[in-house]
Amino acid sequence: MSNGVHSTDWELRLGFAIHDVSRLRRSAFDQSLKPLNVTRSQWWVLAYLSRKEGLTQSELGEELDLGKVAIGGLIDRLEKGQFVRREADPQDRRINRIYLEPKSRKLIARMRKVSHRLNETILSGLPDGHLETTARTLDTMKKNLLAYLSEPAESA
Repeated sequence: MSNGVHSTDWELRLGFAIHDVSRLRRSAFDQSLKPLNVTRSQWWVLAYLSRKEGLTQSELGEELDLGKVAIGGLIDRLEKGQFVRREADPQDRRINRIYLEPKSRKLIARMRKVSHRLNETILSGLPDGHLETTARTLDTMKKNLLAYLSEPAESA
């Protein structure tokens, strides 16, 4: 790994490790949310709305990288469970904005506790210094990926 050049073996190991950790974390998260009767997708919608209410359905789908049909179905189910409500935009009645219902606040608080306990389990035995380095590394990788994806595609 001298001169900033990484071996192919190390790159493959890192890629597989990131993928495996992400997949296993999603599975553990699904398992931990099961007693609350909420899916990971529903959790992400509620969590995102708890930080930024009043988004349009399209904006929410874009933020969560979900298509119109997928986000529409999620919002339908959350609305049926009385966790969110759609309100017509005052400037454009064709647009619906999504808001949390009071019932969802209790669920979000419970989900955050479950998430915190799971993260404690996942990060058990890792010193803060390692976690800070890992977070910075992943942030840099994310920035590099976003920059790559924003560039025009190169012809192969």
